[in-house]
Amino acid sequence: MTYDLAVWEGERPDESNAAVTFSALYDQYIERDDPTLIPPTPAITAYVESLLDRWYEMGDPRDVDDTSPWSDAPLTNNAQGPIIYLAMRYSMAAEVSAACAHLAAESGLVCFDVQWNQLRPTATES
Repeated sequence: MTYDLAVWEGERPDESNAAVTFSALYDQYIERDDPTLIPPTPAITAYVESLLDRWYEMGDPRDVDDTSPWSDAPLTNNAQGPIIYLAMRYSMAAEVSAACAHLAAESGLVCFDVQWNQLRPTATES
């Protein structure tokens, strides 16, 4: 079982439009019929690099204590254009999802909690 977040570049939608915005981006970039990869935007690339500075990739040989929170690798393969879809171990979801949401907000990105079907708070919200 995984806990999933989506993080994207763009204007933060109203809460009432967040699920629609997520679905449109997911369909356009992640769940496409065309298997050609769309390189992630510089902002998404920087976000992924920041995540990997904090946690190892799944299967990284340096992760001898099995502390990687990710459910698949390489993490960058989950990024297409302006969006990344993050799947993490459910057992680590509370800590990791909070950190991912906070980093997204600090980076000027939008974080959407797929389980709760709602936006995660910004850095200035509780």
